[in-house]
Amino acid sequence: MKRIAVAGFQHETNTFASTLATYDEFEKADAWPGLIRGDEVIRALSGVHASLTGFVDAAMAAGGYEIIPVLWCAAEPSSYVTTDAFERIAGMIVNDIGCAGVLDGIYLELHGAMVTQGHEDGEGELLRRIRSLTGPDLPIAVSFDLHANVTPEIVKHASSINIFRTYPHIDLVETGANAFKSLERLLTVGPLFKAFRQAPFLVPLTAQYTGSEPCQSLYAGLDQLNGETFLSADIAMGFPPADIFHSGPSVVAYAGSQKEADHVADTLLQSFIDAEGIFDDGLQSPDSAVAEAMAYTGLKPVVIADAQDNSGAGASSDTTGLLNALVRGNAQGAVLALLDDADVAAKSHELGVGVEFAASLGGKSGQDDQYSFEGRFRIENLSNGEFPFTGAMFGGFTASLGPMAVLQVLDTPADVRVVIGSVRCQCLDQAIFKHIGIDPAEQRIVAVKSSVHFRADFEPIAGRVLVAEAPGAHPCRLDKITYHNLRPGVRLGPGGRSHGRTET
Repeated sequence: MKRIAVAGFQHETNTFASTLATYDEFEKADAWPGLIRGDEVIRALSGVHASLTGFVDAAMAAGGYEIIPVLWCAAEPSSYVTTDAFERIAGMIVNDIGCAGVLDGIYLELHGAMVTQGHEDGEGELLRRIRSLTGPDLPIAVSFDLHANVTPEIVKHASSINIFRTYPHIDLVETGANAFKSLERLLTVGPLFKAFRQAPFLVPLTAQYTGSEPCQSLYAGLDQLNGETFLSADIAMGFPPADIFHSGPSVVAYAGSQKEADHVADTLLQSFIDAEGIFDDGLQSPDSAVAEAMAYTGLKPVVIADAQDNSGAGASSDTTGLLNALVRGNAQGAVLALLDDADVAAKSHELGVGVEFAASLGGKSGQDDQYSFEGRFRIENLSNGEFPFTGAMFGGFTASLGPMAVLQVLDTPADVRVVIGSVRCQCLDQAIFKHIGIDPAEQRIVAVKSSVHFRADFEPIAGRVLVAEAPGAHPCRLDKITYHNLRPGVRLGPGGRSHGRTET
């Protein structure tokens, strides 16, 4: 039996956001389970949509492997991971690996875009510490999110890297299984040659959707790659709200020869560069989006993405720009979710269904130029925030979002309802609406605080999908961001100006 230690430590860091990822954020359950250790890792992740699940299932199906579960945790994207959180969690992982006895390999489910208060490259630092323990030869397989900011240090310390190929991310299990195949190859044949290339421009999340061009063709092309000794290659689109030196898209390739790995990586990079002019984020103003939605005469809802207030990209999910536009535009049959306001949610539970009250809704995260929505509301429904997710992204997980409420906005000719919660969670699953009495398919306008992930569960019911540029801590206009740490010369968006150069 080959003994494989497995662990997961995930955070996507938006350095422009306002809230830190403390140890408590990793320890508590929200859309994901709270921090788990030992055998509980396997029990809690059995049958759910996670890469570690795919890895373990593939290893068990292959036979001949003993899995030693170490730790798994994830926190909702935010600003920097605190030094305390990183040191405690990384310390547990390294210590437990050291106490696991003789190992034949390690698998790590990581995000690839973690920035801590002390390290620009959180994953690279974690891998460095593990390598200091294991030495250079033990095979370490890593799986990453599609938005990973892959760095040279990560590539140096990881024996293999496999990356999601879908956005929305519906292939986590498959990616874990691919990571097992890579580790199995390392264990049975030997070390792989690797190649790593970085693209010369950033891509906003809203243009990274793999259901549209050029991403659709770029990722489809990965399945066509082959070669005598070729094993795998992947594209990381990068996470541009991370102001670090190595932020941005990259490609990795693995083969039995350096020549073949280099050839595949160079080919992929050139394809990416050739597609620069095709990327399009489709942003429009909130007022324009609401007007277009109201003018739509189809039978299905219009879904409006509040892309810049997406908690899944580190935003606060409490800005009110799109809500104000819905009211200002006299929207009818409109619902918005998920707005984070624990105070108003608690007050709603105190008052009860049917009560009308005045409140300052949202705008409490301390961001500059963000304001609450001042109004009167009727409480239509309440929930404890405990419900099963049903969509492809979070299917198998149970939400723990704290007190929730549906509020009808009063004293306006607009017909707008808001779903509020007590824990930040990207609105990417219809269950967020359905469990509290709203069928999104029966609405005229469905506004979701999400950038792209909502498409997996909401696009099938949508007559039209619009992306609004309302205020939020996940900036999509990359050429308007002031980067301090990004490497010079990288273009701020497809066709954008080069970082470090002022246009006249």
